[in-house]
Amino acid sequence: MKINILTLYPEMFPGFLGYSLAGKALAEGKCVLNIVNIRDFATDKYKSVDDTPFGGGAGMVMKPDVLDSAIQATYTTGDIYYLSPRGCTFTQKTAHEWVNKEEMTFICGRFEGIDERILEKWQVKEISIGDFILSGGEPALLTMLDAVIRLLPAVMGNMHSMNEESFENGLLEYPHYTKPQNWQGRIVPDVLVSGHHAKIQDWRLEQSIALTKTRRPDLWANYLAQKKN
Repeated sequence: MKINILTLYPEMFPGFLGYSLAGKALAEGKCVLNIVNIRDFATDKYKSVDDTPFGGGAGMVMKPDVLDSAIQATYTTGDIYYLSPRGCTFTQKTAHEWVNKEEMTFICGRFEGIDERILEKWQVKEISIGDFILSGGEPALLTMLDAVIRLLPAVMGNMHSMNEESFENGLLEYPHYTKPQNWQGRIVPDVLVSGHHAKIQDWRLEQSIALTKTRRPDLWANYLAQKKN
């Protein structure tokens, strides 16, 4: 998998992706990050990448000519995404869809955003990690890529563990416990030390259902709808 990243802050990558499972995948070449500094494509002596918005208003907007040159020099194939709060929300389903792609390109915006004509010309898809505002697209992209890279084949050692994670089966994950069995008077549930695997699985499913019902009723509604189909 090749990931093209257009940014004004290339030093932010690989960031925390250089550690743990994602770091292993990058070191082994299972995923390649191609970091492109948008400012390298500015044409004036000040390396300007933004300007005031037409119509007035606060802030600055990233210039279409500079960003277009950066895309033309980088893009070869695949989808182009712009990290934007007005985009579709990234989910675990999105991560599974992306892990099958050979190449993707991401635009990390800054200031008030990028010129709308870039989105139109390059048929850019907008993607978000939630209904809140960050100072730029880089932190959001790092989060998304961490979710995707860990799904690459042979990156995560225990695939069974992944299948039981939150969202993988439509439910939140059940509680976990480890030694000591008695910690400050808090005892591990008896079923988990019973050695009865079928009962343990039943208990874990019950816990997942209970947690999902109470904490994420939206997920629970989706889970029930999927069961009916």
